[in-house]
Amino acid sequence: MHLPAEAVPATVLIEIPEVVPPGRMSAVAQPEFTLPGGMVLRPWAAYDAPALVASYLDPEIRHWNRPGALTPADAEDRIARWNARWQAEEAAIWAIAPAAGGRSVGLIGLADLDLPGGSGEILYWLLPAARGTGVMAKAADRVSRWAFEDLGLHRVRITHSVANPASCAIATKAGFPLEGTMRAALLHADGWHDEHLHARLRTDTAPVPPA
Repeated sequence: MHLPAEAVPATVLIEIPEVVPPGRMSAVAQPEFTLPGGMVLRPWAAYDAPALVASYLDPEIRHWNRPGALTPADAEDRIARWNARWQAEEAAIWAIAPAAGGRSVGLIGLADLDLPGGSGEILYWLLPAARGTGVMAKAADRVSRWAFEDLGLHRVRITHSVANPASCAIATKAGFPLEGTMRAALLHADGWHDEHLHARLRTDTAPVPPA
């Protein structure tokens, strides 16, 4: 039996709104943030190029972040591209630097942005002189609050090798609870590593303390 055409219900198309509309990020200048302990988050500048070159020579950063070697000219080009990616709404990359002035001692960024879907991933590293100060957990918390309150994302994640407990501690202190383990998710120089997945939602009322 066939129903007449007029009896067949029309398909209802439900349009899902974009979580973050295009243009919201590029319409404003990349902000700077003051962190407790005399540090700031600011856009990278050309004079930070030596710090970026040094980071790519550090064994810990090379192992966990898998960068290639950079010349000073390469570093300046990369910094310029990072700043351009803000305008393209592709990423937000900050230098972690002394509030009193001087070159960067670390990097934190929000990358792999999916503005319509409302998500992104935090990435970070610190040079040896800044490790153990607690600055990175504070930076990750500040960037995530900006991502939720100003940009309007719904979910921000952090992933890291299970063999990197320092990164795990940073994520937890910054309010990113562990959600699970992704098996053989990233290839390092010593083989495939399982990765921890941490995430924080805009609806989380406060950072979740470590267990």
